[in-house]
Amino acid sequence: MKPLVVIDVVGLTPALLRHMPNLAALTSRAELGTVLPAVTCSAQSTFLTGLMPNQHGIVGNGWYFRDLGEVFLWRQHNKLVQGEKLWETARREHPEYKAANICWWYAMGASTDVTVTPRPIYHADGRKSPDAYVRPPEYHDRLVAELGEFPLFQYWGPTAALASSQWIVKAALKTFAEHRPNLLLVYIPHLDYDLQRYGPSSPQAVQAAKDVDSAVTPLLDLDAVTVVLSEYGITDAERPVDINRALREAGLLEVYTQAGMEYLDPWTSRAFAVADHQVAHVYTDEPAKVRDLVAALPGVDEVLDRDEQARYGIDHERSGDLVAIAEPTAWFTYYYWLDDERAPDFARGVEIHRKPGYDPAELFFNPSDPLVKAKAAANLARKKLGLRYAMNVVPLDPAPVRGTHGRLPETPDDGPVLLSTADLGADRFAATDVRDLLLSLQGLKGNAR
Repeated sequence: MKPLVVIDVVGLTPALLRHMPNLAALTSRAELGTVLPAVTCSAQSTFLTGLMPNQHGIVGNGWYFRDLGEVFLWRQHNKLVQGEKLWETARREHPEYKAANICWWYAMGASTDVTVTPRPIYHADGRKSPDAYVRPPEYHDRLVAELGEFPLFQYWGPTAALASSQWIVKAALKTFAEHRPNLLLVYIPHLDYDLQRYGPSSPQAVQAAKDVDSAVTPLLDLDAVTVVLSEYGITDAERPVDINRALREAGLLEVYTQAGMEYLDPWTSRAFAVADHQVAHVYTDEPAKVRDLVAALPGVDEVLDRDEQARYGIDHERSGDLVAIAEPTAWFTYYYWLDDERAPDFARGVEIHRKPGYDPAELFFNPSDPLVKAKAAANLARKKLGLRYAMNVVPLDPAPVRGTHGRLPETPDDGPVLLSTADLGADRFAATDVRDLLLSLQGLKGNAR
């Protein structure tokens, strides 16, 4: 069985391929459908299970965990994904089938043979240090000794850069050489950064595409069947929609206060939204009233009740009672406070697990603070001395954000794409087709979910 290498170049579109000669030169190209919401966790889960979000349960990058009364984004446990994964199906036919996952999401606790995924060290004194979760455990020290620590602060945040993708490529090459997996999954995040910062038509986006094309080239030279795909395309962002502030002003969203800061109170709120790029899950016991309010907000395209969610395959128990979809150039903020002086301290930091919604402003240093980079450097010095620190560098103004995603693409040129060194046999695939396509490229059977 020839090894299969699946490279997820997040944000890759046909439009960007014009600047990526190495990827564009692959043998086959096809249009690729995505899912609603068109975000990382939902799309990847569909690729690996062949199921829609209403079946595998990943209705976004996060949701309101009703049984805990908490909003969580970017959880990592693989058991959250319901359904049989690609490599598990392969093992029913070939029990010796080996799979390796290099930074695809929901990696922790997965049944892959090799796993490498970002996981900081959370020290007892509150400090956070870069590192990765690696299985087998003994592989961790060899990997870090050769490549250095995982570049967490270049993986997300104001200093997110190509270095994280380059580290991932090196980890994938080392894993392929040492472990010889039948399946190697590789996640390349770099396009996400500058396309959201500057927009998909910017000179920075073109340069990011060129940089990614160069970075992934060593993976294209492996003795394997190679598939390159993307989860979504990033389009221009022009209008932030403060959905939670609207719900609060209507008396539906409540907060509680501590130390002069306001925190979302999901336990008593009659309605609140988990904002996730261009899709927002609205949790409420008053859907009829809330639907009219949300639908009237400038920048909102559709508001789906549970029956309408079924049309998009997103009607799962984890979904909101309503799902709001933004207009093509709009996106949802998570902000719920009405006075920036009352914002929680985590709002000004890179805190992907504490914020009750996605915050693309984390990609920026606060442009209104001329000393922001000096303060960041001072905090890094404190970190190196083992002292606690708060990296309060993120703006509370969403205006700098120039790219977004989440709704279904308006045109194929702005949507995902599928490339391969093999003959794909078709010019378009749905996201739910990817799993069986990958199995077929190794001569394996699909159709068992």
